[in-house]
Amino acid sequence: MAVKRVRMTAQERREQLVGVACSLFAERGFEATSIEEIAERAGVSKPVVYQHFGGKEGLYAVVVDREVRRLTESLASTFDAGNPRLVAEEAAEAFLCYIEDYEEGFRVLIRDAPIGMTGGSFASVISDVASRAEQLLTSEFSERGFDEKAAPMYALMLVGAVALVGEWWLEHRTLPREQVAAHVVNLLWNGLHGLEPSPSPHVRTRGRDDR
Repeated sequence: MAVKRVRMTAQERREQLVGVACSLFAERGFEATSIEEIAERAGVSKPVVYQHFGGKEGLYAVVVDREVRRLTESLASTFDAGNPRLVAEEAAEAFLCYIEDYEEGFRVLIRDAPIGMTGGSFASVISDVASRAEQLLTSEFSERGFDEKAAPMYALMLVGAVALVGEWWLEHRTLPREQVAAHVVNLLWNGLHGLEPSPSPHVRTRGRDDR
């Protein structure tokens, strides 16, 4: 049965197509989603999609840009707290809130991007957030006599941990969002609290004779 078309303004139609595409990309991935399916679900012809976005790649880029903006906006205010632990708590909570509110968008972000597409990816979002966290950690490391050069690495560890837990929570909603955030911060903060200034490997480095 043909889908009845609804008259919309150009902006309304564009937003509708972005929403439809986001749902399909989240469900099937970029490669498995076709312009035909997007147009059919939106109740328009294929030329309408091409008119607004130029093709599937252009539409995908708009979807990703929207989700990156939503996530970064959710996290931006958390870095105003100043206190490292409070920042960690608010950031973890904000990240999980984004996943809860925009589940389809998050699924699009964590899927592999189309071949040849760079920028605006989930990895770039993580990198941006880690850069913000790095500034706080550098100050914290300096006060505690730690090597400031290691701050970028620890920032990526912390942000990456929250992101990976978020992916897990997306599929396993056995705990409420607030409790998951509390567990994440519990590990991150208490781990930092007992951090060694100059950690040494506790396992023997493998050499050629060990193989």
